Amino acid sequence: MRLTGVTRLQTGLPMPARPLYRSPAKLALAATGAVFVLLLVLPVVALLLRGLETRAWEGLPEAGITEALTLSLISTALAALVTALFGTPLAYIMARWRFPLKGLLSILIQLPLVLPPAVAGLALLITFGRRGLLGPTLDSLGISLPFTLAAVVIAQTFVSAPFYLRTAQIGFQSIPQEVEEAARVDGAGGFTLFWRITLPLSMQALAAGLVLSWARALGEFGATILFAGSLQGRTQTMPLLVYNVLERNLDAAVWTGLLLVGMALVALLISRWLLRDTNQH
Repeated sequence: MRLTGVTRLQTGLPMPARPLYRSPAKLALAATGAVFVLLLVLPVVALLLRGLETRAWEGLPEAGITEALTLSLISTALAALVTALFGTPLAYIMARWRFPLKGLLSILIQLPLVLPPAVAGLALLITFGRRGLLGPTLDSLGISLPFTLAAVVIAQTFVSAPFYLRTAQIGFQSIPQEVEEAARVDGAGGFTLFWRITLPLSMQALAAGLVLSWARALGEFGATILFAGSLQGRTQTMPLLVYNVLERNLDAAVWTGLLLVGMALVALLISRWLLRDTNQH
């Protein structure tokens, strides 16, 4: 008696392995996937090979990388802090509350993810610039944001916060409401419930989202150069340094790019580890 695939599934018998070379559809699928993997991976490999071949790190001292790296670490840390402080309550509201136009608000706060970087920078400039929407008010308070460290932080926060908001919202939604209801029965409520129960249970998801947000802020270029400029030691972050030294010092640009790749890779690995650990629990 010949067993069909359905019969084998019903009886618990293992399905026979089908060699890859006997399936043209699978071969075509694998070939298509391999081409796209090359498209995504090969440029990074080529960058690494170029850096090792030319000993690109030898061009670093005169390229201003120390200032750019320091500025990037400071600005992204501040952007992550702002995102966590203001984004966590918003993510909780989006996960737990019901109110009119919630869907529209969700779209609007995710919009920076798909905005062209130049458009994001232009929007920030006409909002916070001297002649922008809030320019006169800020000027009356003695505050000038464009081409300052604050502008760098605002630009990085604007483009990176949606990564955190989305991940944090999913983290809050993943907490069974029965747990919170049980805590309410025991007397917890309001801020105490959030601080003692909801926040600790969602902490790993929040941390994963914050790491992703930090990595996006680290690589921000378009909005930063339009809103904050590229002043060495003041607003020139590492992506801006790559652009500025590309023509006059290619090796320095390559090595700076590799540093950014390495930092982004570490951030991605940490985020994946946090999310996997969350899913297992």
